[in-house]
Amino acid sequence: MSIPFCKFHGFGNDYIVIESQNIPAELSLSDLAKDICHRNTGAGADGIAVLTPLDGEEADYQCEIINPDGSVAGFSGNGTRNAVAYLYYKGHWDQHALRLRMNTGIKNFTLIERLSEGHYWFEAEIGKPKFTNREIPFRSDIELETVVYQNVNAASGIYPVCAVNVGNPVACLFVSDFDIDWRGIGRELEANPAFPEKANIVFVRVIDKENIELRIWERGVGETSSSGTCCSGAAVLSSLVGLTSRTVSAITEGGTTEVYWRADDEILITGRSDLVYCGEWPD
Repeated sequence: MSIPFCKFHGFGNDYIVIESQNIPAELSLSDLAKDICHRNTGAGADGIAVLTPLDGEEADYQCEIINPDGSVAGFSGNGTRNAVAYLYYKGHWDQHALRLRMNTGIKNFTLIERLSEGHYWFEAEIGKPKFTNREIPFRSDIELETVVYQNVNAASGIYPVCAVNVGNPVACLFVSDFDIDWRGIGRELEANPAFPEKANIVFVRVIDKENIELRIWERGVGETSSSGTCCSGAAVLSSLVGLTSRTVSAITEGGTTEVYWRADDEILITGRSDLVYCGEWPD
């Protein structure tokens, strides 16, 4: 037997999308993700997105995101966008909007444009940011309403981080440039004791009030060319500390994600998803 899949990417952040009905019940999703996501011996991806149809009362589909190390992600902006693109590409969905249920709640997607077969632009409501140290979570001796410029001790130094939960914990370091060992620092901070559930580590260079540039070390993944979650977290935190407005273009090596932190606290992101190829994975 084999498992059919399609690989999509959002600005280079690639995901293997699979329908749950095609995965044998005895096969662990964690093991599947480790095998199929491997860059040398697998199909290669930053994670898998597993889709299950729902009755449509609360949401239209369930989506579970598994990281390449086998851990479960609470949310992924690019991963879910790739999953939604798969549904349109396969003809499973043709309406203008779609509701996706995640472990962190219902996410609303709107198709903005179908560029060509397998290539799409979407807008997504991904939820409201959580700022307290308990919600992120961030370890602190006192209760914090916001985690802003809190010093985190690591082997290579002490780093002032700002953090937020936008479906996943995101910790940002504001830098003047990227001429630092940001990969090494990211690897250190990802699993730092300050983050009980680990964290995405994002290095943010503020260009002006409407534009930021990022380098991303993603929890359970490593270096990534883009991340909807990390772009959202970085945009919200940049606005929170007064460095940008609430509408920000988050520029990554893979492309630019538009982020709008609405007055009602809801975060909207706009980005694209592109088909790479479809195939079958041997069971």
